[in-house]
Amino acid sequence: MLSLDQARQHLSPKAIRHRVSSGRWRRVHRAVYVTHNGPIAPAQLPWIGVLSAGPAAMLGGLSAARAWGLRRYDDGLVHILLPASCRARSLPPGIRVHRTTLLPESDILAVGQPRRTMPARSLVDAAQWAPSDQQARSIIAAGFQQRLVAGDDVRQVLDRLPRARRRSLIGQTAADAAGGSHSLPELDFLRLVRHAGLPEPTRQAVRRDATGRRRYLDALFEEWQVHVEIDGSQHLDPATAWADMRRQNDLWQNGDRVLRFPAWAIRHHPTDVIAQLRAALLAAGWRP
Repeated sequence: MLSLDQARQHLSPKAIRHRVSSGRWRRVHRAVYVTHNGPIAPAQLPWIGVLSAGPAAMLGGLSAARAWGLRRYDDGLVHILLPASCRARSLPPGIRVHRTTLLPESDILAVGQPRRTMPARSLVDAAQWAPSDQQARSIIAAGFQQRLVAGDDVRQVLDRLPRARRRSLIGQTAADAAGGSHSLPELDFLRLVRHAGLPEPTRQAVRRDATGRRRYLDALFEEWQVHVEIDGSQHLDPATAWADMRRQNDLWQNGDRVLRFPAWAIRHHPTDVIAQLRAALLAAGWRP
């Protein structure tokens, strides 16, 4: 992929026209070329977006986050971030432009290609531009779970964006994710616990199993030794399910009370989940 300006640094206008007319190159936009005549690869689409939008353009939101390694999130668009002062251009289909008046150098990748926002800014923008609050929360949680960000990375970006959309929701989700709730079901469970007035658990607490391996617990009410595991879709895999059962058996042998809830139960039967958790805590000695 290259722009017309880039091509002119090495070739004459006549040489460029010859490569296009002979079919060796293909023009994919007004001043953007692909230097082959085959189909466009998915990895080339972000480059088409950045080159088409001009020298100030960069990948933003989900597109930038995916370039940093975010998995399982793709809305089929290339998201481009531009300073608000830049003039609008016609762009190829599938490219969505967003504008901002706040884009400090600390939020932009200084070295590397394609040009894009840094991981924390990318996640915050993706959450701002998400179609729903639930999707926004899920993106922020995934950023922590997949180690794109940690600690107060997201909070520092929010401090620079006082008028960010969903600012409060993004900040609370990031705080919970930094505290150990690394998936949307875990965040939903934590919200249920708080709303019910139950004690707040430790998230991602570390225990060692019978073989000495480190295991991370979804939620541990440490004072009462009540341990909650939240099963997502990955637990349908027999090998994963057996690994979790072995871990659960190890904990039972040590005296923990272990409760397991599928993610769909937390979403659709929250009253039953809280009733069982409350009963387990009371049996273990908790007093409201």
